[in-house]
Amino acid sequence: MLAGVTPLRIIKGDATSPQAKGPKVVAHVCNDVGGWGKGFVLAVSKRWPQPERDYRDWHRHRAGNDFALGAIRLVRVAPDLCVANMVGQRGTRTGSNGPPIRYDAVERCLTSLADHAQALGASVHMPRIGCGLAGGTWTRMEPIIVRTLCERDVAVTVYDHG
Repeated sequence: MLAGVTPLRIIKGDATSPQAKGPKVVAHVCNDVGGWGKGFVLAVSKRWPQPERDYRDWHRHRAGNDFALGAIRLVRVAPDLCVANMVGQRGTRTGSNGPPIRYDAVERCLTSLADHAQALGASVHMPRIGCGLAGGTWTRMEPIIVRTLCERDVAVTVYDHG
């Protein structure tokens, strides 16, 4: 194993209940059209109201801010816990342009997330981002996570629900 590379950990569990001590960030992928109501965001909203409110406000005022593919917002939900809303999905449906996931946008999001996580001394927790409704594949997503987070020595835990 390379020095400075933290192995990606995959466990059974719920990403909204991160299993770690110290500061934590729960990361997930959002779309670029303001839709919030299916997939992992339902679990996020059930647990904390702030990420959905922040995402909807961020989208509503997008003309005057950075809301776009590749953008990220950290929303504090507890003293040692933030949720990262990451815009990495174009629209909400698979169509003629393929699945909604945009791997390049997710990579930009995760690169930014690594900076935030390092500044906070935080571990990162997530479901298999981009692989549900966004239509991505884990074989493409996992190397992006390893390259952007693990190779920068950020501890990452991926949760398989159930």
